[in-house]
Amino acid sequence: MTTPDDTASGGTKIWAHSGDSHFLEPDDLWSANLPPRLAERVPRAVKDPDGEYETVHIDGTSFRRKLPSAAQQEFYEESSRAPGARNVDLRLKDLDQEGIWGELVFPSLGMWSSSFKTPEVLREALKVSNDWAAETIMPAQRLVPTAQVSTLSIEDAVAEIERTAQMGFRAVFMPTTPHPQQDDYNRNSWEPFWAACEAANMVVAFHIGTDPIDLTAGDEPGIVYRGPGGALLNYTETTFSGQRAVMKLVACGALDRHPGLRVLVSEGGATWVPFIVDRMEEGYRQHAQAIRPKLERPLRETVYSQVYASFQHDATAVDAATHMGYRNVMWGSDYPHMEGTFGHTQETLHHLFDDADPEIRQRVTIGAFAELFPEVGEPPTG
Repeated sequence: MTTPDDTASGGTKIWAHSGDSHFLEPDDLWSANLPPRLAERVPRAVKDPDGEYETVHIDGTSFRRKLPSAAQQEFYEESSRAPGARNVDLRLKDLDQEGIWGELVFPSLGMWSSSFKTPEVLREALKVSNDWAAETIMPAQRLVPTAQVSTLSIEDAVAEIERTAQMGFRAVFMPTTPHPQQDDYNRNSWEPFWAACEAANMVVAFHIGTDPIDLTAGDEPGIVYRGPGGALLNYTETTFSGQRAVMKLVACGALDRHPGLRVLVSEGGATWVPFIVDRMEEGYRQHAQAIRPKLERPLRETVYSQVYASFQHDATAVDAATHMGYRNVMWGSDYPHMEGTFGHTQETLHHLFDDADPEIRQRVTIGAFAELFPEVGEPPTG
């Protein structure tokens, strides 16, 4: 499977598992598989005749938005440039070429979930997505699709966790902030969900950049800042919500109460984990009289054993595993997105790991992922 052309840096191919990737579902997956009364409420876009604007309809509401220019559209369509973005067979060929064995797969349509208002519509749409992923992605045993659950209804979410666990799912995609109509993750109302995930051995996989936005108010995905530096500010901003999600689960005691619950924050780097632990430990110690609830286990022990973090290019993430005592660092390709490593995966891996301690390299490229998803198996040698 390895040829001399496979290595960008002149050495042997470095095989890795990936803790972050995406699959582009059929555009009509929801509309074609739901009864008409529900299908009419899932997202659909109608372009104006002049092609400058489109009207987006979602669950009984509509809004107009300006379409990107031809040049911008071409730039953003880079995210689907990989041959396997929509095709499992082609994806496996891409992964073999890139040197990726196991892969955690996040959805694309599911990123619309915070725009729904009707629990029934969201619940049934995500069931369709899960059934499709089980039929289409899961048979490729190297691919680990994430289940999707409603954050409009915690009861629906618990029921879908139990259903998808029986189907063979081992991870659930969660937005870093729940639906605007729902309690935040540190509230006690989420306790049945964390308990269900622990009981089902389901990894809670937060993906950065998934905070809900109000599209009807004119908000745009990924846009917080405008003006000088806006693009760089917005890209960097996406990382923070994953950190907040972990803070909430730690501070409210959810991880402390559920030692078997494991959490992954994908695409947000890893060096932040030791810093957040330092900061929370200081707060817990210096403001002990105000802290509720009290935690049974040391905060650092809880985070370092239950929280995993994936990154693409960050050399400091390797340093976190090497020098900061944080071992749950996991590499991820972000296939097929433009900020990912498709087309230069081997160059990236050699840059990160040629001078790394072999034990650290094994842990970050293979071990942490295999700890969460042992059923994927080992990559080839050589």
